[in-house]
Amino acid sequence: MPVYEYLCDSCGDFTSLRPMSAYAEPCDCPDCGEPAPRVMLTAPHFASMSRERMTAHATNERSSHAPMSTDEYKARSHGANCSCCSGGMKSRTKSRTAKAPNGAKSFPSARPWMISH
Repeated sequence: MPVYEYLCDSCGDFTSLRPMSAYAEPCDCPDCGEPAPRVMLTAPHFASMSRERMTAHATNERSSHAPMSTDEYKARSHGANCSCCSGGMKSRTKSRTAKAPNGAKSFPSARPWMISH
């Protein structure tokens, strides 16, 4: 829930933690109990954020305190001929065929409509 600012005519300004659905409604003053209208006295916190922090929050892919550099990303990724990254032929070391105890074959991950030879 966000914190909203309100201005009471007799007591001054105050803040209140309220649900977003009640953003336009007045809030009762904690001192005198009179309803006070919502005002914007200070700028939102994101206005004073650095550009890097805003980008990190917007993309939500890397941490704002230590984003990954291009060199770090390249070091973690696989080589140019990697089949998982380059979209080439997939490795055939593990069979995709599942065999039942009675000897029947099935292909759970690839083309279930095709019949095995």
